[in-house]
Amino acid sequence: MTEPATSSNRPPTFRREQALLLEVHNLSKRFGGLQAVKDLTFTVGEGEIVALIGPNGAGKTTAFALISGFLAPDSGTVRFAGRDLRGLKPHEINALGLARTFQIMRPFPRLTVVRNVMIATLGRHRDTREAERRARAVLDEIGLGAKAELPAGVLTLAERKRLELARALGTEPRLLLLDEVMSGLTDAETERIVELVRALNRRGIAILLIEHVMRAVMSLAQRIVVLNYGERIAEGRPEAVANDPRVIEAYLGDEEVTRAPA
Repeated sequence: MTEPATSSNRPPTFRREQALLLEVHNLSKRFGGLQAVKDLTFTVGEGEIVALIGPNGAGKTTAFALISGFLAPDSGTVRFAGRDLRGLKPHEINALGLARTFQIMRPFPRLTVVRNVMIATLGRHRDTREAERRARAVLDEIGLGAKAELPAGVLTLAERKRLELARALGTEPRLLLLDEVMSGLTDAETERIVELVRALNRRGIAILLIEHVMRAVMSLAQRIVVLNYGERIAEGRPEAVANDPRVIEAYLGDEEVTRAPA
């Protein structure tokens, strides 16, 4: 991690005068004797790309579940666009403009690709024709337009990941939480996802991503938050975080994290 890949395409550094969109403050969650997340604090600004990284089991996906309402925190707060999310259900949080993808993709395999996305777009557009129009527009945007009428069960891994992303985009989010959307992909497929994330960000969608493909993280993120054993151990610009001794120590022996596409 001492020689990170950088990109001139990375969005400009977030400026503090920009509005904060997501505010996570002292978030904690315990499962029996396991402290999955401990006193986690960080923010995401309007239009910002932030990466949440760390070794396997560091608490990243648990943090996503806490933010998106799939788990209730033991303590701490999550605010989105100034609103406290405590007590809100996942669909209520989604309606506010916060959407997420999942590591384990569960499309409806017998439904067509476009019908899978329409399940999301119908939450915003009650008119079926408008929901379908929006679903097809999303599929065109992510490069699955030609697959719209195929059953989702025949898609490749890379295509299923794009479908997962399309279903989140169908809810028209202001903030998109991406949970390992590049895992298992080839270098070429990864680069296509990177370019897609950049395009989404250019049109104003803020991104919070969990990712183990570090070259992609270094290329995309304006800021990186590092977790280890549920605690934040570092935060800052990609170049600084990549050379932080605490981060390097946390990643020792974790081949999945340190491996990057050529």
